[in-house]
Amino acid sequence: MKQQTENELSYLIRGAIFKVYNELGPGLFESVYETVLMYELEKQGLSVKKQVPLPVVYDGIELEIGFRLDLLVNNKVIIEIKSVETLSKVHHKQVLTYLKISELKLGILVNFNIDEITKGIFRKVNGL
Repeated sequence: MKQQTENELSYLIRGAIFKVYNELGPGLFESVYETVLMYELEKQGLSVKKQVPLPVVYDGIELEIGFRLDLLVNNKVIIEIKSVETLSKVHHKQVLTYLKISELKLGILVNFNIDEITKGIFRKVNGL
């Protein structure tokens, strides 16, 4: 089977986010959305890892400092899940930092605690 590109994965991920949101609505814990979104993506045949440790390499040494990716899809796309009143700038920067550290190209930041899910999905790219 041909490896899917980040853009192809992004399309599938957005579809899964819409499905989960339409089924569950806003206002639940991030862990609920994370588990259900993982299930939904795996149902589509994607490889999904949850709470993936992300070490930081500093001065040639790998440091485990507690960064965790909410979901990692096909070892290519990071999904950062929030369920907050308002996303702040730091949430956007967090995804960009994860992309830089992991050397991955695409991250999706999603806030499920919103009236209109289309306004809660943000694509973050690192040289894509």
